[in-house]
Amino acid sequence: LAALERQVFDFLGYQWAPILANFLHIIIVILGLFGTIQYRPRYIVVYAIWTAVWVTWNIFIICFYLEVGGLSKDSELLTFNISRHQSWWSENGPGCVRKEASMSGIKGLDNHSYISVIGCALEYRYIEVMHSSFQILIALVGFVYACYVVSVFTEEEDSFDFIGGFDPFPLYHVNEKPTNLLFKQTYLLLFPTGFSGMKEMSK
Repeated sequence: LAALERQVFDFLGYQWAPILANFLHIIIVILGLFGTIQYRPRYIVVYAIWTAVWVTWNIFIICFYLEVGGLSKDSELLTFNISRHQSWWSENGPGCVRKEASMSGIKGLDNHSYISVIGCALEYRYIEVMHSSFQILIALVGFVYACYVVSVFTEEEDSFDFIGGFDPFPLYHVNEKPTNLLFKQTYLLLFPTGFSGMKEMSK
């Protein structure tokens, strides 16, 4: 649900890189849930590996909005340089008031408007940082849970393989015929005529 909520706001802000990352994350989460329900440890391992990638991506988003390491929140990196859109929260955050001023008086900027945002209770980059931090927290919990489920499934498979392995008698066995019954059957096959057949063979 948290990924879907984030996907909606990234769509509203035309943030194409986060949209793609969120889409992959939702697919992997569904795959992990399917693996848990259908007893498929490999799918859960894929989810566990993806959580490491997801944590790395969210750390990058945090660094991007906090402008760590030469990154700039005003760059077009998250939109693949297709547009100059920013986060949806930059104009629609809590307490933000969006104002448009006409630029018709400036040559070359006719029919354009300047948008200013004032009164924001919380700057949009901190909202994005909180979103990413929450995603990291959920991913860490999901990683621990995935490792636990895989270990439980592995233990169950091992115990199932060795059920009855050390029992003196097999769980399912074929009833063997008594030795004297087998001897009688062999005797009848060799001497179907009884004692008369044995006398004829002796002659």
